[in-house]
Amino acid sequence: MPPGWPAAVLPPQVPDWERSAVGWLFDLCPADYRAHEVLRRHPVVLARFAAGHVESAVEAARQGIRTARAELSGLVPVEAVEAALAAYDREGRRLVLLGREVALVDAALRGERHVPRL
Repeated sequence: MPPGWPAAVLPPQVPDWERSAVGWLFDLCPADYRAHEVLRRHPVVLARFAAGHVESAVEAARQGIRTARAELSGLVPVEAVEAALAAYDREGRRLVLLGREVALVDAALRGERHVPRL
């Protein structure tokens, strides 16, 4: 397995790995994505949609960090602003890692095989 492979997805060399990947990818996306047949029938397309969704969430966290202090000052206590900034930071970091996991699954769905380095 490549480093950073998502724990919820079976390794590509085992049966039903693709089904586990599809379920995991759908879980990352808005529920309405499940209504699109193209996403159910073509896992590579689903991976692209999931990557875009995660990328958008990363950008939203970055935007939150840039603007939260100005937008929240005077509306909530200072400690709430600081807590919000810390939450944006943690969430942004989590989402960046999630984006890397999506990229690994996407590569495997495209037929790329991980070759361990010595």
